[in-house]
Amino acid sequence: MHQQDILHKFTQLVLNKYHLYNGLFLKLPYEKIASTGMLLPILTQYCRQGLEAGKKPVDIVDGFFERFTDLSDETEKINFLFKVIQYVERQVVLFDSIEDASFEALNAVSESNSLKDMFTLAVASGKMQDWRDFLREFSVRIVFTAHPTQFYPPAVQHIIHDLEDAIHIDDVNAIDELLQQLGQTPFVNREKPSPLEEAKSIIYYLRNVYYHAIGEMYAAIEAQYAADSQLANFDLFRLGFWPGGDRDGNPFVTYDITWEVARELKTTLFKCYYNELKNLRRRITFHQVSEILQDLSDRLYQNMFNPTPGFSHTDILTPLEEVDRLLHEKYHGLYSDALQMLITRVRIFKSHFATIDIRQDARMHEYVVGAIADRYQLCDRPFSSLDFNQKMALLSESTASVSADDFEDPIVRDTILNIRQIRDIQLANGEEGCNRYIISNAEDVFSVHNVYSLFSWCDYQAEDIHVDIVPLFETIAGMSQSSEIMEKLYQLPAYARHLRTRGNRQTIMLGFSDGTKDGGYLKANWEIFKTKENLSRISQTNGITVVFFDGRGGPPARGGGKTQRFYASQGKNIANEEIQLTIQGQTITSMYGTQSQFRHNCEQLLLAGASNHLLDLAETHLSTAQRALMEELADLSYEKYTELKNHPQFLPYLEKMSALKYYGKTNIGSRPGKRGDKAKLEFEDLRAISFVGAWSQLKQNVPGYFGIGAALQQLKDAGRLHEATTLYQQSSFFKTLVLNSMMSLEKCYFPLTAFIKDVPEFSAFWSILFDEYKLSIQLMLEISGQSQLMEEEKLSKASIDIREDIVLPLLTIQQYALQKTSLEPPNKEVYEKLITRSLFGNINASRNSA
Repeated sequence: MHQQDILHKFTQLVLNKYHLYNGLFLKLPYEKIASTGMLLPILTQYCRQGLEAGKKPVDIVDGFFERFTDLSDETEKINFLFKVIQYVERQVVLFDSIEDASFEALNAVSESNSLKDMFTLAVASGKMQDWRDFLREFSVRIVFTAHPTQFYPPAVQHIIHDLEDAIHIDDVNAIDELLQQLGQTPFVNREKPSPLEEAKSIIYYLRNVYYHAIGEMYAAIEAQYAADSQLANFDLFRLGFWPGGDRDGNPFVTYDITWEVARELKTTLFKCYYNELKNLRRRITFHQVSEILQDLSDRLYQNMFNPTPGFSHTDILTPLEEVDRLLHEKYHGLYSDALQMLITRVRIFKSHFATIDIRQDARMHEYVVGAIADRYQLCDRPFSSLDFNQKMALLSESTASVSADDFEDPIVRDTILNIRQIRDIQLANGEEGCNRYIISNAEDVFSVHNVYSLFSWCDYQAEDIHVDIVPLFETIAGMSQSSEIMEKLYQLPAYARHLRTRGNRQTIMLGFSDGTKDGGYLKANWEIFKTKENLSRISQTNGITVVFFDGRGGPPARGGGKTQRFYASQGKNIANEEIQLTIQGQTITSMYGTQSQFRHNCEQLLLAGASNHLLDLAETHLSTAQRALMEELADLSYEKYTELKNHPQFLPYLEKMSALKYYGKTNIGSRPGKRGDKAKLEFEDLRAISFVGAWSQLKQNVPGYFGIGAALQQLKDAGRLHEATTLYQQSSFFKTLVLNSMMSLEKCYFPLTAFIKDVPEFSAFWSILFDEYKLSIQLMLEISGQSQLMEEEKLSKASIDIREDIVLPLLTIQQYALQKTSLEPPNKEVYEKLITRSLFGNINASRNSA
């Protein structure tokens, strides 16, 4: 369908409905809501006109009160602004719900490829055996992380779910009532959620979306594309889980929390089995068969609340398979299809539902190993003072048996308890319940060796460590050393033995978020691409199957955007055994929040893997000359970004002019807002979420493009810009980077902060940002041949533009409050609350801002 036709469909299904149902907000149960509803469009227009004219947000808001209201008291004005925020927050939910309810209809007319297209191509090209092999061997692992950037309370989640259903069938009365309920329901957590509450928030989606969607996807793929044979790849879609396991920078995740989350996952899964079985028993009421199902139902019920040691998914499968046999032998296979769906889900989710990943910083492991070495006298001086060979000898030869009771330090105690409990979780939930240990900030061979030795010291025999030890390379320095590190590990006898017990498979995680924060957008993505190629080659040479796990956030600056493009553009030099990636916050709800969204985006990831497996597209190959050009562009952009990072006003600008420090006050996550507890802000301590999010709130999105314009300009000055144009046309990887960066640029709105050019302290710095923004747009459009940003993605562009318009008053209010707090007023705390509250609507409206 033509882009204009798609836009027309979007207008019909989304925009018109939004304007229609938005009128219902006039009845929302707020004090004076009618006046707020009538004044909001005026405020939006007044903000845009004022910002475009270069006015300060504080003058715009004050002018609005003077011209359009009779409010004179400061308290009344602030109360009104809070009401505006509440109103807009719910407008965002309404627009989300309408767009989500229209997803299937809009996707049906989109131009995205499908598995059906790939299947047809496989048939036409005589590659059906390759196609079947791919489906039997490939895997997509979606890993839900523990750092949300969108955290609706459970009550709001339920309302959103019901609202989508009502909108889908245009039930105006139900929509009206739900919007009124939404108006009365708090959006904000009074306190930070505990790690367990974070886990339950995501488990909500596991139970209500992924349990159903994955089973149905598997059955559909098996029926349509596996031809005359069973698919028999129950790992085709897998779920990973960080809440309750991710300790990196989060002191609230403890041994006890990990246990509670593991139990919650299993209990929730068994509830899903029980409910599906309950529905089956209403149909399968036949002699002999119904008794088997009744007995299984009773056992499931008991194990939901009082688990029987050793009861696992095999105890569920065995009677179900017996029932299936009897149905075919005695009852003509009646209701066998419905029974097979449950059997399929049990084979997929087993007893674990999702695999809990343990994650901790490599520096913490170094600290724990040092404490153990000191306590058990494994060396005659501090571990940290040993040289390379001495450390290797200690880790390889020491045979300590450590106990948490021998330590008071909470980090040391929890690390020991956690490593020991992994074995117990595997006994309760199966090996897949918890079988990965991720080491963040891995920058040397000891990052992995320390963890392997900790397992040994916690009384694991070498053959009993049923855990993948996963280094996470997330800085430019870490990625540059990763090949040397892995080569050493592959040659280490003890680690080589461990890999043999794991089937000679090594998972390696690469961090897009911190990589971009460290090196800038273009440099980070190019370094990750090269790192994957190098690690693929080294692993293959050593007889190891390498699997890459990508730590991605929501926006392009954190590896997000149109993620499937990245995987489809990787080419033959990068291992393509699986696609593993993290999903978090807004991306959970915006891309995987409904069954139709989950199916579509998982299918796109599967399609990306299939294209690399079955096709040999010229656009995924980079010639020597193209590689040299990519290297040059990456280095040039890195120079520009590094220059910005080193600017003396870089951190002060973020501290004083953005909402950076307020992210930690939003109560959307359990983790502290930055690493460490130093009073002075240092770049290394910044979390990528708040770093990228702060730029997003400023509508400057610096990490998503900064340096690209400068790099392209240097080519242009040398008369070589045509080389970048050719690269864009011939390389799907470079084109993907440019298109995703365009999304970051489309979400920028520099008029919001134009007043800063008149602030002496930051005038020059703001101009640097603005100049690079303009230059990046100009040259990206030039090399792409587009006349405007996202010209080839009008549907996404239309959605972004509407969302940006909805939240414009919030952005203006936020800058207004930031300006007020800088004056240190007596009621500064009230303005700070205004800033914090303004974050929610902006974050949620962007859907992938952090």
